[in-house]
Amino acid sequence: MPRAGAGRVVADMKYAWRTALLALLMTGQLVESVSASEGSCLRGVNLAGAEFGTLPGTFGKDYTYPSVETVDYFASKGFNTVRLPFLWERLQPTLFGDFAADEVKRLRETVLHMRSKGISVILDPHNYARYQGQLIGSPDVPPGAFANFWQRLAQEFGQDPGIIFALMNEPYDISAVNWLAIANEAIASIRTVSALNLVMVPGTAWTGAHSWSADWYGGSNASVMAGVRDPANHFVYEFHQYFDEDFSGKKDSCLRAEEAIASIGEVANWLRNTGAKGFLGEFGVTRDQSCIAAAAAMTGAVDANRDVLIGWAYWAGGDWWPKEEALNIQPVDGTDRPQLAGLTAALARPMPSGQCSFLDR
Repeated sequence: MPRAGAGRVVADMKYAWRTALLALLMTGQLVESVSASEGSCLRGVNLAGAEFGTLPGTFGKDYTYPSVETVDYFASKGFNTVRLPFLWERLQPTLFGDFAADEVKRLRETVLHMRSKGISVILDPHNYARYQGQLIGSPDVPPGAFANFWQRLAQEFGQDPGIIFALMNEPYDISAVNWLAIANEAIASIRTVSALNLVMVPGTAWTGAHSWSADWYGGSNASVMAGVRDPANHFVYEFHQYFDEDFSGKKDSCLRAEEAIASIGEVANWLRNTGAKGFLGEFGVTRDQSCIAAAAAMTGAVDANRDVLIGWAYWAGGDWWPKEEALNIQPVDGTDRPQLAGLTAALARPMPSGQCSFLDR
């Protein structure tokens, strides 16, 4: 009986918070404090598709790149950044080997169209610190292979500072100490080619903002990843943050939205203490009105900390998402998804004066 009663109290508190948040959004009060101020430099969306399918897969059947129409749609809505997921193995079928010509061509054509629309492009090998299922740093995938991959990618795209290099999507089951060494080696290899491109460095444990200070695998991201070293001193940390019960984004809820939003302030303080900057690379919500309100609050939290957070990217759009995908923001028959309402205020805020010069380096 006491346990059930306590559960009801927690549920009532969560319901009250979501209801209040929704009311603030609907009246415009939620964003009033930041609507007159500047927004973030990068206002982005993840456009999925090139990381779909089993390997190796057939283009157009198992995986795809964002269409011109999709890119143009998001540009028209005010998104100035695309985080572009793809698979390392498709681009480099053999470790230390040449890139696959057809895949490089597809990736380059996609990037060039985005750049023609004024969009900054974040290249995202969406591999969870793995190649063919084997962890980087294992006997089958030495750290040097990852460094080689990034050196080759920098040779392809290192002439344009509007192309950003996100080292890896959501490493996990790897210690922060090992991941730090791997990341630093990859950064050093990039800098042998170009100092122009901003590098985004994730932590381990899926790089969650809420767990940045937690010790998952022998050392927290907060204690270890402060050791990132970039010869060009041109990097930011990448965080991801969802709102559901386990912060995975796999459940259709925003029950822990309050904690998720609070974690943005926590990592912002860590960044200030570290003298670094960061980026929210993934967050997403369902069409539930309280969750849409949470998305508005999340972008508001990022923008309120724009001294150390350079922007955000919603997860996700993309031509092949099924309509029923809960976090999907891809329009259906030209109609906006409801979740877009949670991003509208952030997309409309003025660019911050003098803070986005890193994109023109």
